[in-house]
Amino acid sequence: MASNNGGESGEKMEGWKKGLKCVGNWMTPKDKNEWLKDMRGMLSLMATVIATMTFQSGINPPGGVLSPDEDNGVKCQNQSCPGQSVLALVYPDDYKIFLYCNTICFVSSSAVCLLLVSGFPLRNRFFTWLLSIGMCVILSTLSLTYLFGAQMVAPGWNNLLTMYGLIIVVWLILLVLIAIFLFLRLFVWILTKCIE
Repeated sequence: MASNNGGESGEKMEGWKKGLKCVGNWMTPKDKNEWLKDMRGMLSLMATVIATMTFQSGINPPGGVLSPDEDNGVKCQNQSCPGQSVLALVYPDDYKIFLYCNTICFVSSSAVCLLLVSGFPLRNRFFTWLLSIGMCVILSTLSLTYLFGAQMVAPGWNNLLTMYGLIIVVWLILLVLIAIFLFLRLFVWILTKCIE
């Protein structure tokens, strides 16, 4: 009887292995080599374009910058200086949030570009997972940057807060679903490696 229990246990383990492999195969693309090549190109393009956009919106902020005094003298002791963002003076709290989101997006997209150029193998699942999480951070902070920038320059933006709130809630739900999928894929991969 003891050998029978061991056989049942072995069959259960084989069933788990088959189930995990089935789920793992469902979550991975069919032609992996072509997919990896396409993904590297698309991620490089997206990260580069987003880094360029966020750099530009950091240097040339929405609402423009203050122009120099008429006498071209720069007097900046306890007042606003030429070149400062107009919206940083009008909406300082909102502008800080805009700048935080923009900076996180710029640094994240630059990091993804650096990782892609560095030659890390995309065949490594952890590296692919890391890039996917990085792109989620990039796109989320890019969306927030847009929302806060549009909020500051739109006339009567207080009336649009419910629309912005709805957009953020929908985005967060989508982001949570994607994060669950990515973590589930990583978890299945780790379990498959541990069982083998």
